[in-house]
Amino acid sequence: MIDPFGRKVSYLRVSVTDRCDLRCVYCMAEDMHFLPKADILSLEELERLCGAFVRSGVRKLRLTGGEPLVRRNIMSLITNLGRLVKSGELDELTLTTNATQLAKHADGLAAAGVRRLNVSLDSLDPVKFEAITRWGKLDQVLEGIMAAKAAGLAVKINTVALKDGDGGNEDEHEHLVEWCGKHGFDITFIETMPMGDIHSDRTEQYLPLSLVRKRLEHRFTLSDIDYRTGGPARYVRVAETGGRIGFITPMTHNFCESCNRVRVTCTGTLYMCLGQEDAADLRTPLRASEGDQLLEAAITEAIARKPKGHDFIIDRDAKPAVGRHMSVTGG
Repeated sequence: MIDPFGRKVSYLRVSVTDRCDLRCVYCMAEDMHFLPKADILSLEELERLCGAFVRSGVRKLRLTGGEPLVRRNIMSLITNLGRLVKSGELDELTLTTNATQLAKHADGLAAAGVRRLNVSLDSLDPVKFEAITRWGKLDQVLEGIMAAKAAGLAVKINTVALKDGDGGNEDEHEHLVEWCGKHGFDITFIETMPMGDIHSDRTEQYLPLSLVRKRLEHRFTLSDIDYRTGGPARYVRVAETGGRIGFITPMTHNFCESCNRVRVTCTGTLYMCLGQEDAADLRTPLRASEGDQLLEAAITEAIARKPKGHDFIIDRDAKPAVGRHMSVTGG
């Protein structure tokens, strides 16, 4: 699949549920209203949809949420998709998770063919962690992360950089880098993005990663490296730990020129750009026929509309750049 700007679309992120067992302050409102079950694609429909994208040229597939592992019987979908990796039709099957369910599922994920995970972790302080997630328990998450490590899964930590204050983590970035280095985990810092109404002022959260990197360089020796995982992060090597730090900067440094990915929601809506509202309905063609010809045609038409990039802005007077929450689109 080639978009109008000559970029090869080979990476699909699929949200399997909009539900999550946490309520992170930068992602969701505390009193979220979730989608009715009838609107959500079944596991069988999700498998068909992923298969159509693989036949169209997708080589990397990431399952997201919400929290993907809270979806009932999700391991059956992961096992079936894992067969595409084992057959060579898919290069990689990965997940983004908050790790609350990892202690239960880590061995099964490894057996299914998953080789690495992105784990959202914004604090190593139990009190701060509970404040950021609104009710999460750090011990449960750390247990899940270590279960994944024991199962042989490569773990990358994703940390949203949040300005200090109520629910901030600005003073923990060095500690997070050291902790990841100790356990052999890469870490990626992410700028908060203006998506969805979170019932708070994002200017009180937003922290540019240029500042985060400058502060880390007071403690660590960072060297730019030519390392890519297929996502938007730019990586540096940490001389003191031997680990890598990634920086995802949708606000301060637009990464759209190399975008190779699209996202599908749990309702079957295809977003060609995370930061734009243009979308394509895949649920209707998916349910209109037992065959996939209509579905594949809808995918082809949508990729032809993929925009050049997004235009995120955070200020006190601006509404969210897009109305949907990140949990709806798939993190």
